[in-house]
Amino acid sequence: MEVGEVEARQFPDGERYRRITTACRGRDVILLGGTITDSDTLALYDVACALVYYGARRLSILLPFFGYSTMERAMRPGEVVTAKTRARLLSSIPPAAMGNEIIMLDLHVQGITHYFEGSMQPRHVSARPLIAELARSLGGDDFVLACTDAGRAKWVEALANELGVACAFAYKRRLDGASTEVIDVSANVSGKKVVIYDDMIRTGSSLVGSAEAYRNAGATSVSALTTHGVFPADALETLRDSGMFSSIVCTDSHPRASELAGDFLQVHSISKLLTNSLVDHGMWGESE
Repeated sequence: MEVGEVEARQFPDGERYRRITTACRGRDVILLGGTITDSDTLALYDVACALVYYGARRLSILLPFFGYSTMERAMRPGEVVTAKTRARLLSSIPPAAMGNEIIMLDLHVQGITHYFEGSMQPRHVSARPLIAELARSLGGDDFVLACTDAGRAKWVEALANELGVACAFAYKRRLDGASTEVIDVSANVSGKKVVIYDDMIRTGSSLVGSAEAYRNAGATSVSALTTHGVFPADALETLRDSGMFSSIVCTDSHPRASELAGDFLQVHSISKLLTNSLVDHGMWGESE
């Protein structure tokens, strides 16, 4: 495939200039972008609209990180469901002649795919093959695959069964509207390595509480595994300084993870997952 080029610069007043310099008329186009910030989302939207306007035959948007999963539903009257409004925005991209699709990796809530409308075809891709490989590399042949709470227990249990290892989750008690505490774990982890999986690590406060619970229950070591390593501000430093983790492993779905990669944080590529998601759908040739 040819790598497309987009010229971009900023005017003195802050307005953005973008120009697609690679011919796209009559061609199938894959647009790789992110929703890390609202500015990134608008850049993705602008370029996608321009690709269709200038004749793209088919448009596939690869979106490794959908950054609006916190507000995926309203809990109080008047709250804006940002995940839904952003899905509607991306759904308004004009349809290419052979259609538009948006491919998203490990959504925090899978139901977000139903927020997309019209001609935009959403597809949810699981990082499970890569996560299984990384979990095995962290835990070896005998470990406990764990999660921070019961909400992801079924997913973790299914992966644990596939790997032939035990699974566990932490019981939480809500203290107030903003904080919780871990009061117990669901399985015997004494003398075992524990690998905690969470689809997304942000501040990591729940992760630290869970790791402490597993340590107190007798785990010999605790490591953390996630698809999306967001790590805002000093979150990774806080996790390191907690002394609870031997290491943290994530994918490069979020650019922050690549910025912070090092001895403590190991970052692995999702390029093969994204490539296979296109090939397996029967749209983009054969994988290598």
